[in-house]
Amino acid sequence: MKHDTLVLGAGMVGVGVAYHLARRGRRVGLLDRRAPGRETSYGNAGIIQREAVAPHAFPRDMHTLLRVLGNQGVDVRYTPRGVMQAGRALWQYWQHSAPEAYARIVPEYASLIALSITTHAEMIEAADADALIRRDGWMEVFRTSGALEARFSEARALSERFGLAHDTLSAGELRECEPDLDAQAIGAVHWRDPWSVADPGALVDAYARAFEAEGGECLQGEIQAITRNGEGWRVTTDTGAFEARDIVLALGPWADEWLATLGYRLPLFVKRGYHMHYAMRDEATLHHWLLDAETGYLLSPMRAGIRLTTGAELAPRDAPPGYAQLEAAETAARGLFPLGQRLESRPWKGARPCTPDMKPIIGPAPRHKGLWFALGHAHQGFTLGPATGQLLASMMEGEVPAIEMEPFSAERFL
Repeated sequence: MKHDTLVLGAGMVGVGVAYHLARRGRRVGLLDRRAPGRETSYGNAGIIQREAVAPHAFPRDMHTLLRVLGNQGVDVRYTPRGVMQAGRALWQYWQHSAPEAYARIVPEYASLIALSITTHAEMIEAADADALIRRDGWMEVFRTSGALEARFSEARALSERFGLAHDTLSAGELRECEPDLDAQAIGAVHWRDPWSVADPGALVDAYARAFEAEGGECLQGEIQAITRNGEGWRVTTDTGAFEARDIVLALGPWADEWLATLGYRLPLFVKRGYHMHYAMRDEATLHHWLLDAETGYLLSPMRAGIRLTTGAELAPRDAPPGYAQLEAAETAARGLFPLGQRLESRPWKGARPCTPDMKPIIGPAPRHKGLWFALGHAHQGFTLGPATGQLLASMMEGEVPAIEMEPFSAERFL
């Protein structure tokens, strides 16, 4: 076999796994139908979210549920087919979001998020990618005093519990940081630990080059079959077949179809999202990544322009795009910040791979030797790719991982 290990999927998670395995001396092939970082990892908001210790729970208060059911919001939209297709997983998501269950999930999830900055830092240095990185945090901006004060209280509690750094900004302090915001922005939480990235796809590509410098090989092809081959595995693609002792499924929103062929019915579902880049009007400037917290979209000052990233859309992964959510977000954003013209002819669409308990699946497949999972990272694949790579490489090499990995095992769903 030319490779010890094949990593299937060259997004941030797959590249993170491949890099850490190559660092440990394995002969690794990284396989994707496209170049590294050209799918979901390209289209995100570009934040390494060290503060994201509390994952996105299913709303349980009646006011939010009624608003979501109206299907007119910016933060969440759905199609009936999407809800029906993910119905069982969504029901489990609701159950895991109950206060008692969610209270158990948060510290487990936080243990993983705590590794995000240090593991990215290692790969940034190896990839010589520092020019892409900003280290001045990001902001949640609010429009009403009630929501602002509530978030101030939550931020204090999270910071005290998990050792996070943040500032609470009044309207005047926010205006000093972002003078071109409209006056309807009355304050913000400035999270200071996270790093932001001016070109997410370029960062994944830089990490892939660092992987190659460690002796790894980037392979390209559309997967057609995954089969056992004696004690190892054979992956057949439209460009040829590849064999290895171990394979890692890091296929993001495309993982479920291959899991099914291997006999695993894991409750995965997708949340789709959109982005568009904009110019700026009137020589305006945007200095920080900004979440319009009560509306549900994010503005990111990137190389390609101001990227507007939408919230979640519950729809089948490959269903035709529906741009109403992006258009609603754009309307709201133009009232908050002087966006100029669109810079692309068509919005980008992607899908986030999610699990009902909001935690990724990282570790060995329960019924197949040499099959490993690194999937289901939802909104935080970009944040958690290097950490996942470090942890999974430790497990595959028989080392003791940096954190307890049982909460992320596939067996919790089987």
